[in-house]
Amino acid sequence: MPRDPLVEVRDLSVRFVNRDIDLTVVDDVSFRLDAGEVLCFLGESGSGKTVTMRALLRLLPPHARIGGSIRLAGHDVTAMSERQLEAVRGPVGAMIFQEPMTALDPVFTIGTQIAETIVAHEAVSWAQARARALELLEMVQIPSAARRLDAYPHELSGGLRQRAMIALALSCKPALLLADEPTTALDATVQIQILLLIRSLQKELGMATIFVTHDIGVACEVADRIAVMYAGRFVETGPVADIVASPAHPYTAGLLRSTVSASTRGERLASIPGGPPDLTDMPPGCAFGPRCVSHGAACDAGVPPLIPFAGGRASRCLLTKEVVHAGQGGGSVSREAHM
Repeated sequence: MPRDPLVEVRDLSVRFVNRDIDLTVVDDVSFRLDAGEVLCFLGESGSGKTVTMRALLRLLPPHARIGGSIRLAGHDVTAMSERQLEAVRGPVGAMIFQEPMTALDPVFTIGTQIAETIVAHEAVSWAQARARALELLEMVQIPSAARRLDAYPHELSGGLRQRAMIALALSCKPALLLADEPTTALDATVQIQILLLIRSLQKELGMATIFVTHDIGVACEVADRIAVMYAGRFVETGPVADIVASPAHPYTAGLLRSTVSASTRGERLASIPGGPPDLTDMPPGCAFGPRCVSHGAACDAGVPPLIPFAGGRASRCLLTKEVVHAGQGGGSVSREAHM
């Protein structure tokens, strides 16, 4: 019999509601993730990647309203009390935040913060938790780990702080690791080191991982599957190799064309015209329509559904119908599908 997925999200929506506004920032998001699998949320800033990830552990502000279903290792996250959530955050799901300088507490040492997390979730002594904290710092390859154990966050470089943040996230042996653009504030050399470290630890520990990035090169480095987000919705999903080889959605194709590589040296960098839509004033139909070179009248009739096709892929574009009808697994589609 097939195993239940570690993560199962159905029809997720997130609204931010206050006295002045009721704004939907994530809409109609569904996905599954098995143990040991790596999924990457890819898209421009403001596309809903981080909000979707934080919703999995309900790490959203009080004015956020979550709709749909979120199941994490059999737990119904949307129905849990705050006390129940505290038991899930850490052993079941843990998060590496984008900026460790603000995520780590500046008034406690690195060792204290890691040990405190372990003691809160496991029946161990403080001495045992400290010993585990040292092992974790060594695991994430922090040099002079015993000395860094008693260092404060401001005493570490950006790269070492990020490694300490990873150690903290791993302290309770989570089944699911959430990584929110963990290399954004780092220089290129350190970025590569952190990416390789996360991928190595993921394989070694067998964790499922969700990685948020706007860099398709990063997605290719770490992911098994990609979910491309635009204006709060998935617009394309599938295995990373297939999507990179043959994108089915015009937005995905635009992201690929705008990526710098050795083969584009000396050439003008392609860009996607326009900018992401204002979520308070969404265009009719397809949100990407105003920026799409294949935009047609049919695109404005309604929000396109996420259309599944061969190879475990799906695309939220009317052009995808041609792929489905032809029974192909690639994303080579034509303008005529709009007519």
